[in-house]
Amino acid sequence: MIDLSVNHSRRVLLHLLMLLLLAVALVVLGLREISEVYFSNQLTDTGLIINGFIVALFVFGTLKIVWVLAGYQGEEAALRRVTEALEAGDYQPESEVSPRRLIAQRLAALRSLSRRNALIDHSALAATLLANESTRLSFPRFVNNTLILSGVFGTIVSLSMALVGASNLLGNVESMAGMEQVIHGMSTALSTTMTAIVCYLFFSYFFLKLGDVQTRLLSAIEQVTTIHLLPQYAHSSDTLLHEVAGLVRSLQQVVTQMQQAQGDYLAAGQGLREVVSAVNKQVTPMGENIETIKGVLYEGFRLPPRDRDA
Repeated sequence: MIDLSVNHSRRVLLHLLMLLLLAVALVVLGLREISEVYFSNQLTDTGLIINGFIVALFVFGTLKIVWVLAGYQGEEAALRRVTEALEAGDYQPESEVSPRRLIAQRLAALRSLSRRNALIDHSALAATLLANESTRLSFPRFVNNTLILSGVFGTIVSLSMALVGASNLLGNVESMAGMEQVIHGMSTALSTTMTAIVCYLFFSYFFLKLGDVQTRLLSAIEQVTTIHLLPQYAHSSDTLLHEVAGLVRSLQQVVTQMQQAQGDYLAAGQGLREVVSAVNKQVTPMGENIETIKGVLYEGFRLPPRDRDA
């Protein structure tokens, strides 16, 4: 079971921001060394262009990851509110969230199918949702696949420059321009490779974490659908059999309770008869004593005899 109370996207966002701050701090501390490697003594702008392209690709891909994670953070909060409303017995839980949220769209789809008396295929709904959400990761996936290739491209271009410099050096041994171009090409190759590797390691880690967040979110939606929504909207022969079985079990419980109540009524009636009998036994001697007292009074006051038939 997935814990819906944990906000996984927020945790990934916090980790990403912390690592970005750490990377910025390292860049500031090593600014002199970075300047010497990337900016000092550059014969051409090839290294700057390729490294700039790699960094720009990394930045845009990271911004896309942050954007998607922020959206999934809202999806997780909406799913949590809907789940709490469903557990509280609310029949319109989508009123708590925006209709653009995934769980609200799932509720709308289930209600639409239920109103049409159509068969609800949970597998088809899950596959459709997965296909739609996969499109959100198209650009980050492209960046993840391109970063390392951009480093290889920079290495190839730089080595080509180095070979051109070596060719010039062999053609004119006395000229130092060829040697400088060879050194520049090798330096550019190393810098572009290093930039691509560092960016790829950082980006690929958070791209995988983004995939984990998406998987957890979609799994949580399917879990809520299975546990809370399908019993309300899905009707098939199997569900009808389960409902009939539940009704039979409820009737059995009612019959058992009625039998117990009937036994209690019989016991109460028997007790009531015993009480009445005991009261009659106590009242009968009292009546005889009252008649005796009346006779004594009549004789004591010399009253005329009573007409017993009157």
